[in-house]
Amino acid sequence: MSQYYNRPLEFRVMKVFSNHMVLQREKNIHVFGEGEPGTEVVVTLVHENGEKVTAATVVENDKWLAILPPQQAENNCTLIVEAFKAGRETEEREQIACKEYKNVAIGEVWLAGGQSNMELELKDCAGGLDTLKQDKNPNVRFYYTQKYGYKNQAFYEAEERSGWQEFGEESARAWSAVGYYFARKLSRDLGGVTIGVIGCNWGGTSASAWMSREALLEDKELSTYVEEFEKACEGLSVEEQEEAYDKYEAFHAEWDKKCGQLYIENPNITWGEVEAKIGPCQWPGPMNVKNPFRPSGLYECMLQRVCPYSMRGFLFYQGESDDHKPRMYYKLFTRMIRQWREDFLDEEMPFLMVQLTMHRYQYDEDFKHWPIIREAQMDTYKTIKNTGIAVIIDRGEFNEIHPKDKLTVGERLTLQALAKVYGTIEEKEAFGPIYDSSIYHEDSIELCFKYAEDGFKVKGEPTGFEIAGYDKKFVAAEVKIDGSRIFVSAPEVVNPRYVRYLWTNYADVTLFGKNDIPVAPFRTCKKDEEIVELQRAKIQQIMEV
Repeated sequence: MSQYYNRPLEFRVMKVFSNHMVLQREKNIHVFGEGEPGTEVVVTLVHENGEKVTAATVVENDKWLAILPPQQAENNCTLIVEAFKAGRETEEREQIACKEYKNVAIGEVWLAGGQSNMELELKDCAGGLDTLKQDKNPNVRFYYTQKYGYKNQAFYEAEERSGWQEFGEESARAWSAVGYYFARKLSRDLGGVTIGVIGCNWGGTSASAWMSREALLEDKELSTYVEEFEKACEGLSVEEQEEAYDKYEAFHAEWDKKCGQLYIENPNITWGEVEAKIGPCQWPGPMNVKNPFRPSGLYECMLQRVCPYSMRGFLFYQGESDDHKPRMYYKLFTRMIRQWREDFLDEEMPFLMVQLTMHRYQYDEDFKHWPIIREAQMDTYKTIKNTGIAVIIDRGEFNEIHPKDKLTVGERLTLQALAKVYGTIEEKEAFGPIYDSSIYHEDSIELCFKYAEDGFKVKGEPTGFEIAGYDKKFVAAEVKIDGSRIFVSAPEVVNPRYVRYLWTNYADVTLFGKNDIPVAPFRTCKKDEEIVELQRAKIQQIMEV
């Protein structure tokens, strides 16, 4: 059955509302769903002491939204949603549905979005199994938006089975590790408030998958995501596209089993050797209407299924899958943030991002395209209101795109929330040094930083700095640290003009703030590079393969 599956129109409360849910404290509470136009809806929140708060609305254009006033943090509440047939007097209303949800908490709610590093499950991260066994009553609950990228009958059946979960050794195994560690620390630091995390992530996804088609088409550059998709589907019926993707899924399931077995037999096998033995990997499959990685696909099938749930803010860890168009990422990413804020009815909702860590596969060239993504993320933090950035450049693993330390990532995100959203700590506690400005000297460049008042911590030698003159030919730099400032020079660079730090896909990280958060990578000027179109084309080709 296709995404045009004719689902019967009946009264529904969206499945993000269930037993054990967490509602956002101190903000209007949105309760929403679908139904026949004209249906009257009454929503009642019953507090533990029996006090009630009620809101009413009417279904319009097959949708309804009731808004309860802000409430304080509390557990053990009940939410009741009643639907009444349209066109009756109040005394004669015919009830057509009544949903009652128990064990409802009012606390803090965050959405954990992005791709595989946000998706990586608690059971698979470093120390995750111990966490599952040892943590008791962490006051964290989780709702996972179902990972179905196509609206057919199976999509709706899976969604019906979804619901909020409380923490347990078995129930939390598949939770986002980053999301969980963020929420655990946040609850502790806020005095035990219940934290709800809505998981809305999928490995391998471009930010374009999490945006509407209309938003992408607004801009000439961003519209290329849609144009490339439409070209791939050209001349094929919906049925033909479905059939092609179904065949790919069957092939890939078998191929993936064979691949896994090869890595069990030889953990050091190269990707080329894998494909030589079992054939080329066809992931992510034909780009068509059933492919979940298509532009706007997961926006429609995941994000919109939880809009506009009342939340405190967004967590986001993504960017790896947009590295074939790195110079477009700032525009893509900032437009996505605006889209999400609009859709959740809060245009200033906090958005906390994770900056990409170090990464390079052993046999890849260092195209220096990940530094451009990192720069776009930092620029987003600096230019978009109510954002935060967790710098994790030190958490990468060579030859591994999924580093297993998610505790540090989650807790650095929590520091961002505490500083930027809740105001319970000073900003300098949440950041390592961030480049601010330069002072040019005759034979060196003096670098000034924010959040470096206490100086720097060097673990080994301060490496990763490069310097160039007007010719833009970078060489390794000599470094002198003087309190909160760093002087950079090189004997062969007579008139220094440009400096960059950790401008690479992967390198060792040795320079930190006194709080053990690393100095964020940077370059002093975006005009420092010689752009080689051939290099760009090679990146594009490799990423597509």
